Amino acid sequence: MSDMADYILETHDLTKEFKGFVAVNRVNLKVRRGSIHALIGPNGAGKTTCFNLLTKFLTPTTGRIVYDGIDITRETSAHIARRGVIRSFQISAVFPHLTVLENVRVALQRQLGTSFHFWRPERSLDALNDRAMELLAAVDLDKYAGLTAVELSYGRKRALEIATTLAMEPKLMLLDEPTQGMGLEDVDRIKQLIKRVAADRTVLMVEHNMSVVASPADTITVLARGATLAEGPYAEVSKNPAVIEAYMGSANVELKGAH
Repeated sequence: MSDMADYILETHDLTKEFKGFVAVNRVNLKVRRGSIHALIGPNGAGKTTCFNLLTKFLTPTTGRIVYDGIDITRETSAHIARRGVIRSFQISAVFPHLTVLENVRVALQRQLGTSFHFWRPERSLDALNDRAMELLAAVDLDKYAGLTAVELSYGRKRALEIATTLAMEPKLMLLDEPTQGMGLEDVDRIKQLIKRVAADRTVLMVEHNMSVVASPADTITVLARGATLAEGPYAEVSKNPAVIEAYMGSANVELKGAH
């Protein structure tokens, strides 16, 4: 397998400036196909801006983004979604007054391209139920299928969001701080869930807390002040003095309980 085929996503000197402020500075990222890759850093490190560049919510000032061997630097977010790059958001994005099953059916319907066929009878969606229940089972929500989404705990809403993201059949699944605002029990559940759904796809996740990515991530890229500070497996990155300094000691506390 060629080097290019090994990586599903690459950036080349990716840079974003805002009125003279360099938010992302010549970042070279390589996301290996079939892996879980974490992009982390303290607040203000540039990771969210970098993520927005990768998902085409922002356009880079300079540099290139290559996905699956194709330069997507100037493509829109809708174009790259059709290529299989699907993003879930930092804030839960589910339909609160639809049932859990209906939320997943809507996502499956979008995949079928019938989203705007409002004249179709609702029973025409019943064919999607089996696949929707498979996806709910994958995220341990099958027993909540009949509940409205608003009744779910915060952690389970995030699991539902992952199910709807999976319904779009991503080749590259981008998760934006998937555990933000969760208690420890929910964090553990989502970490296990990410490992499970990554079995046959690539996951790139943004996180600020290194302890969250310690077990699921194969590779961790640490950003600080918009540039790559360190990259490698958790065992290596977590001992890097520059990384510990960037976290101003807070990483040290988090890392002790991360195993």
